[in-house]
Parts: sequence; C-alpha cells; structure tokens
Amino acid sequence: MVDFKLTEDQLEMQNLFRKFAQEQILPIAEEMDEKEEMNMDMVKQMMELGFFGVPFSEEVGGTGMDYLTYCLLMEEVAKVCGSTSITISVHTSLCASIVEQYATPEQKEKWLRPLVDGSKIGCFGLTEPNAGSDVAGAVTTADKDGDFYVINGSKIFTTNSGFADTFLVFALTDKSLPAHKGMSAFLIDRNTPGLEVQQDIKRMGIRAASNAEVYYNNVRVPKEDMLGKEGSGFKIAMQALDGGRIGIAAQSVGLAQGALDAAIKYCKERKQFGKPITAFQNTQFRMAEDQANINAARLLTWQAAVAKDNHENYGFYAAQAKMFASAMANDVCRHAVQYMGGYGYCREYGVERLLRDVKITEIYEGTNEVQKMVMSGSMLR
Repeated sequence: MVDFKLTEDQLEMQNLFRKFAQEQILPIAEEMDEKEEMNMDMVKQMMELGFFGVPFSEEVGGTGMDYLTYCLLMEEVAKVCGSTSITISVHTSLCASIVEQYATPEQKEKWLRPLVDGSKIGCFGLTEPNAGSDVAGAVTTADKDGDFYVINGSKIFTTNSGFADTFLVFALTDKSLPAHKGMSAFLIDRNTPGLEVQQDIKRMGIRAASNAEVYYNNVRVPKEDMLGKEGSGFKIAMQALDGGRIGIAAQSVGLAQGALDAAIKYCKERKQFGKPITAFQNTQFRMAEDQANINAARLLTWQAAVAKDNHENYGFYAAQAKMFASAMANDVCRHAVQYMGGYGYCREYGVERLLRDVKITEIYEGTNEVQKMVMSGSMLR
C-alpha cells in the first residue's frame, strides 16, 4: 500500500518550518541577498531549534526525525530564500550525513555530535578549480607523515566555508592510483594551521550563502581524523552527492512553489484590460501546469527520501528527483517573473531573486547532465 499522507509529527514539523521561514527568514531574505551575507543571528536560531540536526538520531544529538522531514524543512526554507536552504543542505546532506554513515564511534562523538546538536556547522570540500563534474581530475594531495597526513591543494565553491567549523575534505593519498582508488576523506577543524578560506566568490544567485575557495597549505591532520578507510574517499564523495541530490530536489520544489505562490498572489490583485490577470485562461492553464509539475517533482523527491530512510538503494531516485525538480523549478521561476511582467523583474517582489537562485540547482551536486549519466548507467547495466 502506498501512503502519500504525512504523519502528524511530520505535519507538526512542517508547520514549524513554515512559520519560522515566513516570520524569521522572509523579512531579511532580500537584505541578505543585497549584502551578499548570511545573517548569522538567524542561523543561530535555526541551530537552537534543531534545524541542523533534523535527520539524525537523538543518540548523537539530533532531533530523531527522518530524511523526508528534512525535505519538508528544505522546501519551506527554499520558498523564501535559496541561500538559507543551501546552507542547511550542505551541512546536513554533504557533511553531517556522510560523517554519520562512515564515522567510528569515537569520531561520532568528536565530529558528528557537535554538527547535529546545534553547536557547529559543516562544509564539504570536493570540487577543485579543474575538477568539477570530473571528480577524478582532483589534484589535492594528502601525504603520510608519521601519525599525520599533510594536505596540500585547493578546493573551490566550498559552500558554508566562510563560517563553517568542520571541513570534510577529499585528497589523494596515493597518487599512483586513479582517483577512485587513491582518494581519501578527512575531517578538519577550521582553526587548523594552513587552512585558509578566501573571500566569497561573487555569484549570480544564492548570494547570501558563503561559497569560497579554500587553500590547504601543509595542513596536518591526525590519522584518526580520516573518515573511512584510506582509498575510500571517492566512494564516500559519491554517496554524499547521492544524498545531497535529494536536498537539492527539495530545494528546487521550494523555490518553484515560493515563486508560483508569489505570482498567484500578485496576479489576483493586478488588473489589466479591466480584469485580474488570473481571469485570463492562458494564465490559468499555465499556472495549472506549473502546479502539476511542482507536485510531480515533490513526489519524486519524497520517493527518494523514503528510499533513503528505508536504507534502500536510492541513487537512481535521487538523480531522477534532482534532474526533474531542478529543470522544473527553473521553468516555473521563469514563468513567475513573466506572469508579473515588469514588476516581476523588479527586486521589490522577490521572484527575480528566486529566479537567480534557482539556476544553480541544475549545476551543483552534479549537473543535470551528470544525473542523466547516473540514471542511464543504472538503467543499462
């Protein structure tokens, strides 16, 4: 039996997320975008409310919710602010979730608990200036030196790096092997000597999120802070991205729903040719199509989340959801601006910000072309 209903607990959390997003994030979203700076007081509130520990067990300091509830959080926050939603996503999907999966009991106490109990924020360093979709092109190295590994290289587009406490970083521990066999993962504290976070990269969208290049100059990492086994880094990174794609799918759904909701509100009030814009059949039909596509993307996202919650092989579902939802969201956000005409293009109404924010959903956590590679590879094996 397939049940599309949320549980009472999930509905309660959804209402909490929506209330916080509408009352605490929406009023400052435009200002954060203009300043290109995350409001850390607001982030601290989210941490105190447990937003950064949603899909983690209470044993390690989380809220004990599931990945589907995390998707509800992502959607409600993304409706009003793409920057805030990606801050939560990278911390949860790419950093903390993969630490939970691969950490030893000792590492969970040292690294995971602070990430999920609201104490610290995590980031994820995989992409390099010359290694984006081609992760195997990475050149950052980690050379063994007694009880330490010495990391040298740089990572780019490291979201959350401007204020993150914990860096999950991937480097080559055996340069004689291909990256999928010679890469390892490391957990590094922000204050480790040699770790240097550069200025945020100027971007088209998600401008309030922190996204910088990070240099690693002879960064010494104790061997006990390696995550997983030596040489397992590529596998760990790919599994992190699988989970991350679910978060981006949920973000895409939220951005699209937020844009459509704003456009509907405006078009009900805005009159042209003597009647509201919503009275025109062309507008009605396109809005109906937009909502159907949002709902379809939401169900694909929930399917992937439930598969992850059930410990099933969810990689195909995650790629499918991310590919469909991000493409859909780009269409819907573009439509929202068009519905509103010249006012949609103005910053006052917020939909232009959602349109700028949404483009990146087709790029990060694997471009949509990569998602097609993942899906077709699974289908044709």
